[in-house]
Amino acid sequence: MITRELVEETQKDWGNGVVTIGKLKDDRSKCENFTNAFVEKLYAFTSGPVLFKPTKCSIQQFRLTKPEAISYFIAGENRECFEDKGFAIEPWTAVRFENASLILEKNRALAMGNYYFTDLDGDETKVEYTFGYKIVENLIKIDLHHSSFPFSRDK
Repeated sequence: MITRELVEETQKDWGNGVVTIGKLKDDRSKCENFTNAFVEKLYAFTSGPVLFKPTKCSIQQFRLTKPEAISYFIAGENRECFEDKGFAIEPWTAVRFENASLILEKNRALAMGNYYFTDLDGDETKVEYTFGYKIVENLIKIDLHHSSFPFSRDK
């Protein structure tokens, strides 16, 4: 059964993984291997569709495959989507989630709120998110990931 604690633990793992990817950016091989394992561990690509709408995408807005998700996180010469710059290799020094609310069911959960990405200068970037989680082989995996910048009238 999915609990609030399991969702929060998965969110913490996701944030720590994004920070680790950034720390590994100067060793491309280690960065690629870690990112592959990160996506494999936390996303449900092996058990069905994953709906992934990353924050910094405007042309190819959706990442529906594992290689596309990896491309978003680390880009590189072999990136799947030409607009990818490597979101996780920014790098970020911390990621924290603030859940506005959760919907918990037996084998599924939805979480919505804001998460904050801290850069090397200590500045935070606020991003809105909705994540969906499901149980796959007794592990909690992400099968819905939507994030976007908050609405601004200045644009």
